[in-house]
Amino acid sequence: MNREDLVKLTSNINKNSCPNNINFHCHTKFSDGSLEPYELLDQAYKNNLKFLSITDHHTIKAHEYIKKNNILKNYPKDSFTLISGIEINCLILGCLVHVIGLGIDIKSKYLNPYILGESPIGNDLNIKSVIKAINLAGGLSFLAHPARYRIPFYKLIPEAKIQGIDGIEVWYDYELNEVWNPSLFVCSEIDKLADKYSMLKTCGTDSHGLSLLGR
Repeated sequence: MNREDLVKLTSNINKNSCPNNINFHCHTKFSDGSLEPYELLDQAYKNNLKFLSITDHHTIKAHEYIKKNNILKNYPKDSFTLISGIEINCLILGCLVHVIGLGIDIKSKYLNPYILGESPIGNDLNIKSVIKAINLAGGLSFLAHPARYRIPFYKLIPEAKIQGIDGIEVWYDYELNEVWNPSLFVCSEIDKLADKYSMLKTCGTDSHGLSLLGR
C-alpha cells in the first residue's frame, strides 16, 4: 500500500474498524509477542481481516522473515493486506511514549537506529527524530495508546502535533479485555482531539498473546 492510500485509510478509521477489519498494532516473537509471524497471519486470514500491520518493538525482523520465506503466497491475493510497521520508544515532554510507524520501507537507512532490538538512546530517542526517521522511510507516524502515560493525553496530543506526528492510535482497549473492545469514553475524547488537530487515526489490539483479537 502506498503512502497516499494509507493516508486515505487512516482518515476513515472509527470505533468499529478494529479488530475485525483493521489491526495496525500487534507483536510477534521477534519482539515481545507470543506468536510466530505465520501464526499471526493465519489468524488474520481466518478472521477475515482486511488490513494488518505487525509493529514489533525496535525490529522489522518479522517483515523480513515473511518476505524471505514468501509466506504471503499461502493466502489468496484478495484476502488481507499486510502493511509494514514498527513500534519505537521516544521522549516527549520528558515522558517515555511509543510511536508506531506504518507503511515504512523496511530497507530504509533512516530506520537503522531503531531496528537494533532495543530502545534508542541520545538524540535518536527524541520524538522529533523518530517522526523524521519514519517519514524519511516513507511511513506515517502515530502516537500509540495516548492514555497510557504519566502525562495526560490532552497534553501529549497537541505537543505531538507540534512535533510533527501524523496521527494518533485513537481506538484502544485500555481495559485489556480478552476480546478487544475500545474504551469508549476515553477513546471518544481522544477522537475529538484528533479531529481538532486534523490528525490521522489508527487502531489495533496491541496483541502480545496467542490471539490477534485481544492483547
